[in-house]
Amino acid sequence: MEKNYSKCGCMGSSNCRESSCNGEHEHHNSCITRVPIFNHLADDQMDEILELTNSMKYKKGEVIYRAGEDSDSLYIVRSGKIKIYRLSEAGKEQLVRILYEGDFTGELALFSETIHEAYAEAMEETWVCTVRRVDLQALLIKYPSISLKLLNEFSNRLGESEKQTTRFATEKVETRLALYFLEYSDENKSLLFKLPMSRKDLASFLGTTPETISRKLLELEEEGLIMQKPKNEIEIINYEGLKLYCKSM
Repeated sequence: MEKNYSKCGCMGSSNCRESSCNGEHEHHNSCITRVPIFNHLADDQMDEILELTNSMKYKKGEVIYRAGEDSDSLYIVRSGKIKIYRLSEAGKEQLVRILYEGDFTGELALFSETIHEAYAEAMEETWVCTVRRVDLQALLIKYPSISLKLLNEFSNRLGESEKQTTRFATEKVETRLALYFLEYSDENKSLLFKLPMSRKDLASFLGTTPETISRKLLELEEEGLIMQKPKNEIEIINYEGLKLYCKSM
């Protein structure tokens, strides 16, 4: 697999921003300045972290890591979008989460030598920053605030995972779909939004099939609750009605 590795050769030099590698440096620098686990630090501290990171560009569909491979780095999304998924013994894909700018994966490598338990794949052209385990462990000791940011994210992920597991066990597919639309609408503060994934990935995330998703979308539309629009957009026509729909299922 061909990857585009970027690390400005004059990094650390006071003249770097004026040099021919200015674009590379600025792009690489944004790996630190735009991610929540680092951007709260002072400039000199972020510069220190910058020296320990590498940038890689992945094309849409490229696999960043595979289940079973050694996990020894933290991967941070600089730009683009990554899906994290598992494969069942039968080869069926189960979408775990989608990572956006500022999100990270590979965090289990921070605590011990381990292997990846899932797959990470670029959903569009994506820049990823990596920090090796040994370097990040030293940073966590030196800057405890990074540890707090990571723990907060771990807590959020655990909560989301428990919620998803509960819904699989207790809610019908149509309820899972309606709840997903309500939460995504709230998160984006808009009743009109573009789905962040294909229907195939949405089906995988909600634990069903693409055919079922298509059928349930049509049912919600016929109920006058949503409207399907071009380019994978969904508009919630009756927000309160959609909430009542979830409670009635």
